[in-house]
Amino acid sequence: MNKNSLRKYAFYALLSAAVGTQACSSSSSSPDQLSAGTWRGTIEVSGQEMPFNFTVSEEGGKQVAHLINGEERILINEISHSQDSVRLQMHIFDAALIAKVEGNKLSGRWERKDQATPYSLPFTAEHGNSSRFSQNPAKPTLEVSGKWEVQFTDDEGKTYPAIGEFVQKGNALTGTFLTTTGDYRYLQGEVAGDQLKLSAFDGAHAYLFTAQGKADGTLAGDFYAGQNSHETWTAKRNADFKLASADTLTYLKPGFDRLDFSFPDLSGKKVALTDPQFKGKVVVAQIFGSWCPNCMDETKFLAPWYAKNKDRGVEVVGLGYEVSPEFDKAKARVEKMRDRLNVTYPLLIGGTKDKELVAKSLPALNHVLSFPTTIFIDKQGKVRKIHTGFSGPGTGKYYEEFVQDFNKTIDQLLAEK
Repeated sequence: MNKNSLRKYAFYALLSAAVGTQACSSSSSSPDQLSAGTWRGTIEVSGQEMPFNFTVSEEGGKQVAHLINGEERILINEISHSQDSVRLQMHIFDAALIAKVEGNKLSGRWERKDQATPYSLPFTAEHGNSSRFSQNPAKPTLEVSGKWEVQFTDDEGKTYPAIGEFVQKGNALTGTFLTTTGDYRYLQGEVAGDQLKLSAFDGAHAYLFTAQGKADGTLAGDFYAGQNSHETWTAKRNADFKLASADTLTYLKPGFDRLDFSFPDLSGKKVALTDPQFKGKVVVAQIFGSWCPNCMDETKFLAPWYAKNKDRGVEVVGLGYEVSPEFDKAKARVEKMRDRLNVTYPLLIGGTKDKELVAKSLPALNHVLSFPTTIFIDKQGKVRKIHTGFSGPGTGKYYEEFVQDFNKTIDQLLAEK
């Protein structure tokens, strides 16, 4: 570790200690509030500056923030102060922005603990700056609106396909990437000259995409995420490009026609598909993790859907796979998700998020390729369909197609005797 790294480490350690100490101190002090309005934040993601925007306002007599990604607004309602520092807890996720307040500027770190090896990255923010990347971007020489066939390549040379969907209005750019295991949610950025830049920050996931337009009309760029993840990507226009069907990627092994499990619910009581509450009903089993952004998008769909449809003879059960193998810690994360998203269907703790261990806990499946994975079970207890991944609301028409297909599948299963 070099001297600069040691200085950084010492600074963050002291800052963390200060925040932790003051959190336990008397609440009689009246710390400064964050300035209301728009902020531009940056996080050092894999050595690159990834920008994002958030707003600060007052709701119900207390300060709240909203993370902004295109049309998305994510509520941050756990903001605490201690002397000259502020902590913004990242809603459902086990992550936080912790910073020193210096007038209209913040400097500190983004801390993420929902990993096998927790890490923190430098974070800064400036009040009154509503730009994402540039305040005065160059006139665009690219027009990227539409559908693109994309190939990502990691640093080991492994590739995977994706669909890029972009909407460009002058310099402003929004869109997302869809893969066979999920999507990169709401991305926001700009086109300046022959360069495009997109970013997203949901509290626990920090993404930065950059690319340059080529003379042949293709795109070539880089994708940075988290502490040290880097991939390259290329894209060409292809309105007809499709990914492999999400209903074919995960399936039952030969000789199996049912899903069998017995996992504890949040009170510790074992729950199995053979229990009376599921007998004779259509069941949707959701494999999820509270750390997974696509899982949260699916849960935001399933929770209100279940509340509206549970009297039709259908049940939903969530099988949670968390970071910690300790039941109490896993339970706490899932309970926070449950309370934040108003989930009323049973949530169980299946184990840790290691996909090999997940597959072992559900031996009927050929594998678990993605979080989430959604399993449709008929009234007789037989698995009828398995959907890998989730195309969230940030994907637009793909999300609408999922909702239509989901309801069609449930209607068909309910109509059966």
